[in-house]
Amino acid sequence: MSIKVVRSSKFRHVFGQAVKYDQCYDDIRISQMTWDSNFCSVNPKFVAMIVDASGGGAFMVLPLSKTGRIDMSYPTVCGHTGPVLDIEFCPHNDNIIASGSEDCSVMVWEIPDGGLVTPMTDPVVKLEGHSKRVGTLSWHPTAHNVLMTAGCDNVLILWNVACGEAMMRLDTVHTDIIYSAVWNRDGSRILTSCKDKKLRVLDPHKGTVIAEKDKPHEGSRPIKALFVSDGKILSTGFSRMSERQVALWDPNSFGEPLTLQELDTSSGVLLPFFDPDTGVVYLCGKGDCSIRYFEVTDEAPYIHYLSMYGSKESQKGIGYMPKRGLEVNKCEIARFYKLHERKCEPIVMTVPRKSDLFQEDLYPDTVGPEPAVEADEWFGGKADAQPILISLKDGFATTTKTKQFKVHKSLMKTTTASMGDQQDSCGEVQSLRNEVKQLKETIADLTKRVSKMESKL
Repeated sequence: MSIKVVRSSKFRHVFGQAVKYDQCYDDIRISQMTWDSNFCSVNPKFVAMIVDASGGGAFMVLPLSKTGRIDMSYPTVCGHTGPVLDIEFCPHNDNIIASGSEDCSVMVWEIPDGGLVTPMTDPVVKLEGHSKRVGTLSWHPTAHNVLMTAGCDNVLILWNVACGEAMMRLDTVHTDIIYSAVWNRDGSRILTSCKDKKLRVLDPHKGTVIAEKDKPHEGSRPIKALFVSDGKILSTGFSRMSERQVALWDPNSFGEPLTLQELDTSSGVLLPFFDPDTGVVYLCGKGDCSIRYFEVTDEAPYIHYLSMYGSKESQKGIGYMPKRGLEVNKCEIARFYKLHERKCEPIVMTVPRKSDLFQEDLYPDTVGPEPAVEADEWFGGKADAQPILISLKDGFATTTKTKQFKVHKSLMKTTTASMGDQQDSCGEVQSLRNEVKQLKETIADLTKRVSKMESKL
């Protein structure tokens, strides 16, 4: 008689639960665009969602505490002339968010601490370099002010946001629309998936292709991919029979997958999220009512199914909270912000524990908000630095204070506006404004003197 041995794992009983109704963000018109991005970005301060807007593109940014019914007249970020396709908060400054749009532009915005009071139409920086809609954004994980964008023009651009310049433009690598573009943990590699059914690993300093995999999934629907532990790659896609699949690859030997599992026959693209601290990957399907989670290990079969969170309503998009924004005293290991048609619903993933003490095995030191290197140094060829880690033992409030003090001000000092070929520095623009102001005052003074002399005559 054979005995079935159950694999031991502290994440076997991860429990997903939606928050109470009054802790949701209600009466929000989520965008109806059919684009396979998250449509939502969150950090310990704000939650941002792409919303429907007449006459252009807009997204809403709410302080996390502003739950309940959101007034129809609540101000939005509405500077784009076409629908917004992707948004992402900067990992080094919780007040900075980037947006990509159908109007072919990328804009970087600074959100005031308490949220918006009036509609925001003027970005801090406008990045223009794509000739078709921009559907993918990703901030560098360790270098400050480095942004990667990918458009439907098959072009991938690396920007120095501090001066509004495109520092590297990869326009011959991809032969079709880029479905996803992500960094690895220290930003030394870029992984892209493309409509030409290829996964590519790129060197961001040289702009060269290091490894390439043709047809990781046979189906024609979009493929999503990201780096997991030990440099391995996890991809989601479709089989030739339109079954959804998840696969794990070793980019050093890209021939056969380490494992490939078929999940179901739903049509929604699976958006993967990976937590390097726990080794858990979450698969959220667009249009699904569920979130599946798996544990990724270094022994066969490599991807171990844990459980599934299910609900009655389907998700139009999903946001994933950085680890430093979780409530460690409740053993919370992940939090998602699920977009419905008219609301945003936080979903909390917890590991049931009886003790109220800090659980060190659940919360190893994690990525903090401090950048390891500045954009100029990184583009100058400085070696890729590992993320600066922080302890969550005292919660995330202490880390937020130091981050605001350092990053917020340095970005304001170095940021400049970029419109097409015009790349004037902030100092030059300000000096021109001062000169114009002085000239206006001089003209006003002369006008007064002339009118006095005329009256005497």
